[in-house]
Amino acid sequence: MKRIALSFLSFIAGLLLLPAVIYCYLVFGKPPVATTDATFPFEAKITHMVMKSRIKREMPTGSPVVASDNNLTAGAEIYKNKCVQCHGTANESSPLARNMFPRIPQLWAKHKNGVVGVSDDPVGETYWKIKNGIRLSGMPAYGTVLSDPQLWQVSLLLSKADKPLPIEASKLLLR
Repeated sequence: MKRIALSFLSFIAGLLLLPAVIYCYLVFGKPPVATTDATFPFEAKITHMVMKSRIKREMPTGSPVVASDNNLTAGAEIYKNKCVQCHGTANESSPLARNMFPRIPQLWAKHKNGVVGVSDDPVGETYWKIKNGIRLSGMPAYGTVLSDPQLWQVSLLLSKADKPLPIEASKLLLR
């Protein structure tokens, strides 16, 4: 009986000790808070997994707005006014992006896998990110700033970043 009681008390002490150690690390340690600090172990994997699950569950499956020249040009106008400063253009990456954590994706640049920006993402995923923003990343929620058609216009524009755009849209995206 004493052995069971001792095991139980050890278990309870362990449960109490772990949060105390974590608290002390956060208060007295040097947790990464600067944009230049290394990440917590598994930080990127955990946050990416959680974000992907939430977006997959809530994103719309298709766009109610057609990817016409007019809508792509309207999306380029919105992008120029709201997004260029952080996400850059095909000609110029954003200087802010290098100084943010997590790093801001340059939506007109090719990634290592050859994909341009988010052109390989479903348009509903891009719409969700623009509408809701992404916590602790600097990406604001535009759901109360832009109308629903405007959100779709920008999303459609970004889905076509790897394809030729209408001339007027291309002109707007030049810096």
